[in-house]
Amino acid sequence: MADQLRTRNEDYAQWYNDLVLKADLAEHSDVRGCMVIKPHGYAIWEKMQGALDGMFKATGHVNAYFPLFIPKSYLAKEASHVEGFAKECAVVTHYRLKSDPEHGVVVDPDAKLEEELIVRPTSETIIWNTYRGWIKSYRDLPLLINQWANVVRWEMRTRLFLRTAEFLWQEGHTAHATQEEAVEETRRMLDVYAEFAEQWLAMPVIKGVKTASERFAGAEDTYCIEALMQDGKALQAGTSHFLGQNFAKAFDVLFTNKENRQEHVWATSWGVSTRLMGALIMTHSDDHGLVLPPRLAPVQVAVVPIAKNGEQLDAIREYVRPVLEALRAKGITVKFDDDDKKKPGWKFAEYEFKGYPVRIAIGPRDMENGTVEVARRDTMEKEVLSIVDLAEKVEHLLQAIQSGLYQKALDMRERMTRAVDTYDEFKVAIEEGGFILAHWDGTAETEARVKEETKATIRCIPLDGDTTPGQCMVTGAPSNRRVIFARAY
Repeated sequence: MADQLRTRNEDYAQWYNDLVLKADLAEHSDVRGCMVIKPHGYAIWEKMQGALDGMFKATGHVNAYFPLFIPKSYLAKEASHVEGFAKECAVVTHYRLKSDPEHGVVVDPDAKLEEELIVRPTSETIIWNTYRGWIKSYRDLPLLINQWANVVRWEMRTRLFLRTAEFLWQEGHTAHATQEEAVEETRRMLDVYAEFAEQWLAMPVIKGVKTASERFAGAEDTYCIEALMQDGKALQAGTSHFLGQNFAKAFDVLFTNKENRQEHVWATSWGVSTRLMGALIMTHSDDHGLVLPPRLAPVQVAVVPIAKNGEQLDAIREYVRPVLEALRAKGITVKFDDDDKKKPGWKFAEYEFKGYPVRIAIGPRDMENGTVEVARRDTMEKEVLSIVDLAEKVEHLLQAIQSGLYQKALDMRERMTRAVDTYDEFKVAIEEGGFILAHWDGTAETEARVKEETKATIRCIPLDGDTTPGQCMVTGAPSNRRVIFARAY
């Protein structure tokens, strides 16, 4: 399989597309810009969902579900929100089809909706219209709700997982009595996303706040986690928005406070999507195929018997049974592949390409010696281990792979992060890719000029970045800190 891939150096974009398709993660749908997520890809997404859902519930959030369709008038209630999403909206205008002798099936002109419906690009409007009926008093706050859903944003240029017309995500929408509580919630969920990215995806991220031009439509502040891919491009991996009272005012969501006065509630929203699948692929995978962090691998250990006949296979099955039981008792997902329709070599290539973290091979000679052959996907290294206490050894190996993948990605990011002081230096550095730390004068004009001239954007103003004052690399005006520029997906 690996020889069917373009190499990353040869054609990174084609390498990515080939890998998604040939590792059976997803494929293009007949619906333009949409994708079919295949079982192997969806199993990884389910692991992501499970981990995130547990983290949300541990911080007091509960799940609900809101309609897919949003009355068009709702979007118009928050001016900056509708402006931000207008060009991406899919609109439902009719509710019925009819047969036509000349044209086949056509829209029934008599079935026009009284009010057109938007297929949700995000759910702030429908949710805040609903919250108006739920929130009356400070006793109803905070309201901490998340939903797992699909959304539609009519993208013109699409790429599997990274940008599709329809995608899966979660979106949290919370309501609070005070500004301080809402900001605290916004930052808390940013920390949840960063922890998930680093502890589960093994992907180092930088936490920061977006500039005004990069802010979510309708937000007062947008916080983000930014990751660096192997090709030197940035990927926004998650966002958390402080919405102020904008949506509460637009939808007249008021509560009676402890002083018995009415005021508008304070809001947040936050979300991550199947874009994380693209991040996972581009952070760790190589020219041999997919590389999965053990914590997100649907199958962490594949056990392949090497047998010439049924008698040998039965003997290997009995030999390895205690090991399989011990692995499963530790919560390790394991597959014993005794499918006799496929040769061991084919299985080795399949599991390597699909990113299974550990592969164990066992043949008759291994049984004689009391050993197994263990291969790790991240380094492609193999070693022969005693079957005694093998489950403990594999458990430690999986932990080493998880931490090793994170460290490798962190080392790459550090190599590809550098500071520049002049615009000429910046123009050279941005062609090499990576995160560029530079001073910026804080103006939208300078930000737009850099984007137009170099295709680089300010990814974020780092929360823990260098706050040494300096001069803007473009204008020479005073700057109170460095920001992160990069070209991005």
